[in-house]
Amino acid sequence: MSEELVILVDEKDNPIGTEEKVKCHLPNGKLHRAFTALLFDKDGRLVLTRRAKEKMLWPNDWDGTFASHPRESETYVSSGERRMPEELGITGKLDYLHKFEYHVPYKDVGSENEICGTLVGIIDKSTELKEIDGEIDEIKWISARELISELNTNPQNYCPWMLIALELLEKSEQPMLEKYSDILSTWMSNEIHEGLQKAIKVHLPKEKWRLVNEKN
Repeated sequence: MSEELVILVDEKDNPIGTEEKVKCHLPNGKLHRAFTALLFDKDGRLVLTRRAKEKMLWPNDWDGTFASHPRESETYVSSGERRMPEELGITGKLDYLHKFEYHVPYKDVGSENEICGTLVGIIDKSTELKEIDGEIDEIKWISARELISELNTNPQNYCPWMLIALELLEKSEQPMLEKYSDILSTWMSNEIHEGLQKAIKVHLPKEKWRLVNEKN
């Protein structure tokens, strides 16, 4: 089986080539394209997943619902919809919210150096989600206030890209903010912002992450 390729990009998210995924995640990393997807129910609760213990980076840590890398022929949205059944055992529709650049090391093992598109979707709280071997070891639902409570105690157990994606929700494209206003409103209060910003600082300094303003 050939090694998975990811899309190398410049600081404006323009593709500049491809590289083997593992090589892009070695200690300093190479800037490449990724996505993180956040699935909510109609009450605004978020599906969190614990990364499999076999993962090279951030094993056993809590992530957003799922994350991966677009292929050359894909958009952020189409790549997320492709990966959903592979990671959770379900299919569904996603929307694009925003994208950000960040660079954070993981111990002495490697790093994430990505421009990461944030995707959103709504599922019913009764949806049966599967823990796919090698991808996800545990799944739970969480409200914004519950997450902040956990971050106040154990911020190091939560993946930095998920925290940044949530912190930047209010920077999403306006039509999407309107479409998902009922779902996202509880995630954009001052209390939630403060808790997320504090947790992000545990992982990386402010100058190592930023909103990418280019249109997708």
